Amino acid sequence: MKRALVLGGGGFIGSHLVKRLKGEGFWVRAADLKKPRYAETAADDFHVADLRDYGSVERVFEGGFDEVYQLAADMGGAGFVFTGENDADIMHNSAQINLNVLEVSRRIPVGRIFYSSSACMYPEYNQLDPDNPNCTEGSAYPAAPDSEYGWEKLFSERLYFAYARNHGLTVRVARYHNIFGPEGSWDDGREKAPAALSRKIAMAPEGGEIEMWGDGRQTRSFLFVDECIEGTLRLMRSDFAGPVNIGSDEMVSINQFADMIMQIAGRTLTVRHIDGPTGVRGRNSDNALILERLGWAPSRPLAEGLAVTYRWIESQVKLGCSDSAPDA
Repeated sequence: MKRALVLGGGGFIGSHLVKRLKGEGFWVRAADLKKPRYAETAADDFHVADLRDYGSVERVFEGGFDEVYQLAADMGGAGFVFTGENDADIMHNSAQINLNVLEVSRRIPVGRIFYSSSACMYPEYNQLDPDNPNCTEGSAYPAAPDSEYGWEKLFSERLYFAYARNHGLTVRVARYHNIFGPEGSWDDGREKAPAALSRKIAMAPEGGEIEMWGDGRQTRSFLFVDECIEGTLRLMRSDFAGPVNIGSDEMVSINQFADMIMQIAGRTLTVRHIDGPTGVRGRNSDNALILERLGWAPSRPLAEGLAVTYRWIESQVKLGCSDSAPDA
């Protein structure tokens, strides 16, 4: 039986990936600071472990694995990443995890290692026009990410490829673009726009208003988690190392995005724009390279995944899973 290791397996994408790998017949070990918040883990073996600690990573890797997926990172939405208050933790914690993972990987038998980078590593100067952002894979340099989170992701991409060159590791690197879906953060201050807006719309009184950071004309694309995992597995098992975008190319403004959620919810609310961190003005996944190299690209309409996600968040709100609703 093939063995897979999912680092960050207690998180949103990681827990969904564990389920998919189990469905494919893998024996799966997951590791994270904590187990999934909203559902029981599907992993055969779950290690509650601090991957910043080298000894913990050694123990997690015991037995060797055919596939290792490194999703563990210190991250969150705009309210966590773009304020500047968490920069040192973001850079130190994530870099330490990746340094440990790669050092252990060259000592314990590993087939392939996947690293989840982010579209946040793309230069800010190519994302100033909300209608025409440039996020082709080749546009990464000269480097100028708009956050320390993006700088750490760019450093770690280079770190993985350096270990591949110097130590013979087989690595795969993808740049994720705004992954969303059920069972993700929605009320803890680390949620991203899909969950934050869904929560605000679900909790607003009839005829009320919601707050939105910025003018709402900034653009993004959002990818449903199932397609993210499909792209991840296809890249992992291909002969292409990457880096490659894994994201949707269906770009919307945040104003349009809020309107979509309200239509799904069957609610009409007023949007009040307030000051807050918004990131770059425009970002959209360019899928030419993934289509060329993998013969596949995400194609599920945004509205489909958004409907599933909103209904899940609405159900959480009705269950009273949160006593407060911080902005995000």
